[in-house]
Amino acid sequence: MVTLAEVAQHAGVSASTVSYVLSGKRSISAGTRQRVERSIQELGYHPNAGARALASSRSNIIALMVPLRTDMYVPVMMEIAIAVATTARTHGYDVLLLTGEEGPDAVRRVTGSGLADAMILMDVELADERLPLLRDTDQPSVLIGLPADTSGLTCVDLDFGATGALCVEHLAMLGHRDIAVIGEAPAVYERHTGFAERTLDGLRSRARELGLRVLHRPCEGGYDAMAATLARVFDERPGTTGFVVQNESAVEPLLSLLRQQGRAVPEDISVIAICPEQVAVQASVRLTSVAIPAQEMGRRAVEQLVAKLEGRDTEEVVLLAPELTVRASTGPQSTAD
Repeated sequence: MVTLAEVAQHAGVSASTVSYVLSGKRSISAGTRQRVERSIQELGYHPNAGARALASSRSNIIALMVPLRTDMYVPVMMEIAIAVATTARTHGYDVLLLTGEEGPDAVRRVTGSGLADAMILMDVELADERLPLLRDTDQPSVLIGLPADTSGLTCVDLDFGATGALCVEHLAMLGHRDIAVIGEAPAVYERHTGFAERTLDGLRSRARELGLRVLHRPCEGGYDAMAATLARVFDERPGTTGFVVQNESAVEPLLSLLRQQGRAVPEDISVIAICPEQVAVQASVRLTSVAIPAQEMGRRAVEQLVAKLEGRDTEEVVLLAPELTVRASTGPQSTAD
């Protein structure tokens, strides 16, 4: 293993100069810095993480809190997590993944132990219990998600309110007047998870403006749960011709059940999904959808966090604009309806 002393000898400088280049604690001339960095690269030197942390009071680690709940679509969460990890690495940070449902205790553990220099929090609720702790600590943090009160916080998310509105506008343009929303599992709404609540708020608000009727039904996902939910929808609103699905595990069961009932998509029923692009294009009917920009969310969150670590100004809230892609699952309302 290459040592710091060997790097110093190769670069023709003192060991303390190499240390200052690594820690940034003292100003080093551009020429000397470049010579040291070239020696580090040529020799393949990797500073000892523990020694580097002691010298700089920094761990170069970002804690990522991702509660992996059974009622959430884990592939999306992990796609965001991978984007966070790969982007962090380009900025010289490693990622510590915390997957438990510890809530405030996890925040206390990170801030109190020096495990990480900063935090990224996912699965954000409107009145998230972790937020008071984040506001009270000097440790930088970014939320991937949007709580009800964003004051003193930095947040990155898809604009889910605009997403819901965009789905309604598309169905209204096609002539649909009765819309059913197949939502996430009931527990997601019971926790007042931000993305689900904001989608519903945006959808309902735009529907009122356009004169559409909306029926929202949470669903556990899976065939049996979707069958019961669909039966309830048509029992309550027999004239429903448009569906907005914000539940990846309900997508294929819904399409299968509609086929069994002789309801053609999109001739009789139009379906829009809020889901990853892969889910939309691999469904049995290629779905009109608003994609979840998981990679972009992860990347932007890290960039905001690194800016905070470096003392640069950051935006309080970064909302990514939704994009609706029209495919084979939506069409004009049938004149027979």
